[in-house]
Parts: sequence; structure tokens; C-alpha cells
Amino acid sequence: MSEEKAKVDIEEKVANLPTSPGVYIYRDSNESILYVGKAKKLRNRVRSYFQSSRKQDGRIKTMTSKIDDLEVIVTDSEAEALILENNLIKQYQPRYNIMYRDDKSYPYICITPGDKPRVFPTRTVLKDGSKYFGPYDSVVTMKRLLETIRKTFGLCTCAVSQKVIDKTRGVPRWHSCFDDYLENCSGDWDSDVYNDIIDKVERLLNGKTDVLIRELKEEMEIASDALAFEEAAQLRDSVKAVKRYSKKMKIVASKKVDRDVFAVGRNEEINEACGVLFKIREGKLIGKFHRFLKNIDELEMSEMIQSFVEDYYTGQYKAAIPDEVYLSHDMVDAEPLEEYLRQERGKIVPVHVPQIGEKKQLIKMAQANVKLYLNERALEKEKAERSRIPHAIKELKQHLHLSRLPRRIECFDNSNLQGTDPVASLVCFVDGRSRKSEYKRFHIKTVEGPDDFASMKEVLTRRYSRVQKEGLQIPDLIVVDGGKGQLSSAVEALKEIGFEGECDIIGLAKRLEEVFLPGRSSSIMIPKKSSALKLLQRVRDEAHRFAIQFHRKTRSKRTLGTELTEIEGVGKKTAQKLLKEFGSVRKIKKAGKKELQDFIGNSTGEKIHNYFRQ
Repeated sequence: MSEEKAKVDIEEKVANLPTSPGVYIYRDSNESILYVGKAKKLRNRVRSYFQSSRKQDGRIKTMTSKIDDLEVIVTDSEAEALILENNLIKQYQPRYNIMYRDDKSYPYICITPGDKPRVFPTRTVLKDGSKYFGPYDSVVTMKRLLETIRKTFGLCTCAVSQKVIDKTRGVPRWHSCFDDYLENCSGDWDSDVYNDIIDKVERLLNGKTDVLIRELKEEMEIASDALAFEEAAQLRDSVKAVKRYSKKMKIVASKKVDRDVFAVGRNEEINEACGVLFKIREGKLIGKFHRFLKNIDELEMSEMIQSFVEDYYTGQYKAAIPDEVYLSHDMVDAEPLEEYLRQERGKIVPVHVPQIGEKKQLIKMAQANVKLYLNERALEKEKAERSRIPHAIKELKQHLHLSRLPRRIECFDNSNLQGTDPVASLVCFVDGRSRKSEYKRFHIKTVEGPDDFASMKEVLTRRYSRVQKEGLQIPDLIVVDGGKGQLSSAVEALKEIGFEGECDIIGLAKRLEEVFLPGRSSSIMIPKKSSALKLLQRVRDEAHRFAIQFHRKTRSKRTLGTELTEIEGVGKKTAQKLLKEFGSVRKIKKAGKKELQDFIGNSTGEKIHNYFRQ
């Protein structure tokens, strides 16, 4: 199908779409699914992708350019659309939807259906009618819970294959699975007693320990009054077991309510995000869960938190709906989730972003865990990368005859405007990839006027004096942006501080992409199509971009100081308020007298107006 014909066909389809809620599916020319989305009004949502007036990020622009066909599925409500969207994403894993990566197979506790349900640990979730409790971040937590179930209720919790289950009794073919249950296998209990125990187990697994302790105490008193002392003693031991388990759970809220707390964060270096869930029941943290998000280029936090929360409540990991849901960021559109939670719970479930107090502290605790998981993930990826040295790194060593592989490259660039606001930048690349956490900015302090050579000398002196003093990691290669002059200044700086010979150093001239080495009069020309040259260019361009960005920021601050704060009655805070309201100094200059007076007051507004009119 030609691009023009595809465009016409899609425009016709969009024009005839209903305004009902539903799911839309985009396909490319090979009929592969590009994206699955949900909408409150299908026509309005789908049309927005094809409107030229709408600002779109690069990811969406790329996707829309590939759309060849469109399919929609109408649903009765937004909640239904939410569930269908989630199922389709899991089934087809479209390229432009957020995908999830679990760094492990999570353990669950399963309760099977039937007259005598089994309770056992598993890492496999099946759609067989069973109830799954979890996932548990820690196997220790799950085993502690299973032990509590055994001690409290005498219930068999062994994980056995379906092949060894006696279908007539619902128990293993041997009479007992643990020594604790010799001649007393729970599979032989009366059905009414068994199902009553299972109800109590579910309450325990849902974190309802206070209710369970109260019920067990009432049963103990009844048994004691009936002189059933053996039964009363067993119930007393059950109460002790539940209390021991309850004490081990961390109390994180003063109010005994059920809450789910969600937080997301992003690591730019590995281009991944992480979502964390805290499951709080009766004010106690009973479970923690995290997942990594991929395909997040140019996505906002609001989009990621929405995807994470919706995926949790509609996917395999979902559990009982709590009383309250708290988020680290606002969602793009909370209505579908709120409707779905109301239908599942039978009442309104508030979904909020807390700003103060205990709930805000819970969000901070969840965000701290997000940061921890992302750091661990970054370390994992770094270890994996260490074993794989990029070809460009090997090629660069070969072309420049370096003493060692340039796995860690630090590149410097200067920026000034006719000598004003001189600054410099340092960017760091490890194994061919930028490491933004180690970028540095420098204000030039000792150089007067536009002297790039002296500026470069100052910056390298400051940087590597600190590396020596604090024992920081030494780079394999230093790159200075410029030719022989800049390189000579850099080498001189390293000599003066006793850093010469610690690593290789080169200068990269922009004019012909010439590479200069210390002590060599002629330059080295790396082949134009070489991956080594492309790596050097990428490093140099990033240093230039970072320096320009810092220079503009520095200049704008100075402009703020010299333009607005020189006006009588205008301090730094007033200047900031004006800039926030009008957007720039140029717009403040153009503003009318009354407009300024209405915003900042008659006297100050008049002074500003008169200042710019002189």
C-alpha cells in the first residue's frame, strides 16, 4: 500500500470512528502491531495522533510515520478498555508500548480451587482458578508466612506436583508430607473445618492479622468455656504464632488502613525506569514488589506511573484492592483506573499524590527503594558491559597507538562569548557510552579575556589535582577539544601537577578532524568511516553541547543580575517573579505600564517601565 493511499484510508477510518470508549491498535505495512492504546472517546484520541498542530515527541512522530492500518475495539466503559488494553499489550508486546522486565521469577503462595484447596509456594502463575498471594520480594518472607500457617492452623503447605496428588482426597498419595503431620494430614479433615481454616489463611495472607487474632481469641474462649481444653490450648498456640508473625512486620502507618503505595524513577544512563509497590495492610508493610520499565524514551513520569499502576491492577500480579492508593506522581488520566478500582472494590478507592505528612514519607521510602533497584540494575549492566569491549574502543587504541584501551574517556571543552562568562565542561564516556552522572562544569576563575589555552590549562589543573587528592578514578584517555595549542596547554598543566604519564592525552581539531598527540609535530587522520573517529566525534560534540548549555545558563543569570536587579526596588526575588510571569527580559521590556503595575505594584511597575523606556 502506498504511503499516500494509507494516509487517506486512515483519515477515512478516523473520521468514522465512534466517540465510545475502547481500544485502538496501530499496525505497520507488515501488519505488525506498533502500539495499543485505550481511549475514553476513540475518535478524539486517535485523531490527536494525526493533527499537525499537536506537539509530539520524537518517539510518537516515528511511530505515526509507520502507521499503515488502524483497528479499534469498542467497550462499554473505560474500565473494560483498561483491562483489554493490558491483555493485548501482554499478548503482542508492541514496539512502542512500555514493556516490563522482571529481574527474577517472583515467589507466590497459591491456594487452589475445589472442596479441599491446597496451600503451597510456587513461582508459576497459571490461569486455573487458583488464588495467588504475593509476589514476595523475599523468599525468606514467604517461608516465614508458610511456617506461620503451619504453626497456626496445622495445615499442610508443601509444594508437590499435581502428578502425586490423590484426586479422591486432594492430598499427596503418601499420608504425610512433613514429620509435623504424621498421622494427622490436613487432607483428612472434615470439609467444613478445612474450608474454615482456608478462610483464616486467606485473611492472614491479606495481612488481616488483627482481625484473625480477635477471631482466634473468641474461639479459644468458647472452647475453654466448653471445657475443650486441648482445643483451647491449640488455639492459644495459634494466637501466639500469628502475634509473632505480626510483630515481625514493619509498622509504617499509624492509621490501620489498607494502602498501596506506588513510586517510579528513571535512570538516564541505562535508559530504564523502575516502579516499586509497597503493600500496606492494617498499617503494616506486608509486601514489596518492583519491576523495570523499558521503551521509555521521551516519556514523562506521569505516563510511566500510569502504565505501572494499571499494569499491576489488571495483570497477573494483582491482589486485593486496598482502601487507598497513593502515587509518587500524578497520572496522565486517572479516570479509567478509578472506575476499574471502584468496580472491583464495590466502593470509591481514592487515588492521590500526597504532599505532606506520613503518606508523603511513605512515598519517599518507596522512591528510595526505586533508586536502590536502579543503581543495582546499572551495576549489573555495567558488569555485563565490562566483558564486552566495543569495537570502536579497540580501533581507537590501534589507530592512535595508545598505551591501553581507552575504556574511560574524559573530554574537555571551553565556551565563552568574546571573553565574557567563560566556562568549561567535562564529559565522561565509559565503553563508548556517556556517563552523565560524572559530567562536570567549571567556571573559569583565573583567566582574563578569551584565552582558550590558559582556560584549558586551568581546568585540567583543577580537575586532576582533585583526582590525585581524592583518589578518584583515572581516565584511560583525556581528549581536549582543539589543536596543538590546547593540547600543549593541557600537557603543561599535567606536568606541573605531576600527573603526566598517568594516562594518554590527545587533541581533536574540528577543522579536518585531525588528532594531535604530545611530542608529535604532524597530526593523525583516522579514516572517515571508522567507528573510532565517530566515537571521538560523539565525545567531542557532547562536550561542546554541555559547555554551550552551561554558558547560556551562566550568561542568562548574569543578564538577570545586570538587567533587572539594577532597577531601583527590584531585588533577586522580584526579578525571578517577573521572569516567571512574563517569560523573558525582552517581554518585560515590551510590557505596558499598567500590565506591570497590576502584577508587581504601582511604584515598582512604574520604575521598571520608565527604566526600559529611557
